[in-house]
Amino acid sequence: MGQPALPHYDTPPVVTARDLVKVYGSGETGVRALDGVNVDFTRGAFTAIMGPSGSGKSTLMHCLAGLDTATSGSIMVGRTDLTQLREKQLTQLRRDRIGFVFQSFNLLPMLTAERNILLPSQIAGRTIDRDRFDHIVDVVGLRQRLDHLPATLSGGQQQRVAVARALLSAPEVVYADEPTGNLDSRTGAEILTFLRESAEELRQTIVMVTHDPVAAAYAERVVFLRDGRLVDELNDPTAQSVLDRLVHLEA
Repeated sequence: MGQPALPHYDTPPVVTARDLVKVYGSGETGVRALDGVNVDFTRGAFTAIMGPSGSGKSTLMHCLAGLDTATSGSIMVGRTDLTQLREKQLTQLRRDRIGFVFQSFNLLPMLTAERNILLPSQIAGRTIDRDRFDHIVDVVGLRQRLDHLPATLSGGQQQRVAVARALLSAPEVVYADEPTGNLDSRTGAEILTFLRESAEELRQTIVMVTHDPVAAAYAERVVFLRDGRLVDELNDPTAQSVLDRLVHLEA
């Protein structure tokens, strides 16, 4: 086991959004996907973002990650405001300080699991921390699969490679967009357990968008959106408590 996570109230937020607005289109046909969102994510926290279809949860993640531009408001990663960066600076920030895990695994088929994990760090010219690499490989259970190509790995194993790749550079935050969407329930549970262990053992900040109450229950906190606004929050969730909140939001 790693070191216990620090109490979140003693640590400053890793990511902060203030008065975040995102409008698609203009005039009467404009769609206000985010409508003044204020939210913080602290170090070592595993947070799920949920809400009814069209609530803005994917838009929120994409703006927080610098994959989409906010119409107004601020998004701080540490002391850096994403909304003030030029595209080249934003690309560098995403490369150096943010990790991503998507529903599709996005592995290069001609590279082994190990080389897929190492590739982003090698492209960025970073020195590989072999101790961290070994620890992450053991956390996600890939020790016996490092020399395998993606085609010879199960879906769950491929997603473990993607998780390990996202964690290797010790990013300030990892964004996971429906990371278990292509997996069966048992394999999905393994991936979610790995993500939770990464938050607890590596003090990794993880923000996950999901529509699945069972997946959200692996997080320690769930924030709920409706009509582009943050309307509720739940700590220490269970699948039933998450489902109850969603039913209430959709009523």
